[in-house]
Parts: sequence; C-alpha cells; structure tokens
Amino acid sequence: MASSKEYLNFILEQLSELDDVSYRAMMGEYIIYYRGKVVGGIYDDRFLVKPTKSAKALMPTADMELPYERAKEMLLVDNVENREYLKELLEAMYDELPTPKKKGN
Repeated sequence: MASSKEYLNFILEQLSELDDVSYRAMMGEYIIYYRGKVVGGIYDDRFLVKPTKSAKALMPTADMELPYERAKEMLLVDNVENREYLKELLEAMYDELPTPKKKGN
C-alpha cells in the first residue's frame, strides 16, 4: 500500500517549525530529509525514522517496523500530533545521521 499525499502533507505541516525539511517521492512512499540528511520516511502512512541513539532515547518504547520488504527496521513515531516533540526528535537525530555522499561527475 502506498502512502497518501494527505498523510505526507500532515507530517510536513507537523514539521513546519523546522527549517529545511524536504521530501522525495520514491515508489509510492516518501523519504524525509532534514537539512539535507535522510531522517526517515513515510511508509504505508506511517512516519518511521532511523534508529539513532538519540531517537531511541526519546522513544524508548517505540516499535521497530519494516518500512518495506528486505529493508532495515526503523522506529515508528507514534506521537505525530506533537509538533514540539517532532522538532526535538529531528534536531536530536541530526548530528548522528550520515552526511549525504556527493554525486560524482
């Protein structure tokens, strides 16, 4: 099942207090970027984030779920209504996320 544009728009609105949040559509789902780094994505209308140490610390009881078959498990964000919490989560995760590789010429 693909994610709905409505759910994407809801999550983007919830993240609107952060600067430089973007997304890319990928096979019916959406990859979410914060300041150029992949933080997670929207899969089957679920907001999943990478299981960084800070994300695990902020969501100690979060379920680990597969975004799609044969993928690495990610943390399910179940408190998507709380904008302040989402802002804190992405800001905490940022330094632990890998810097995107430069595309070669």
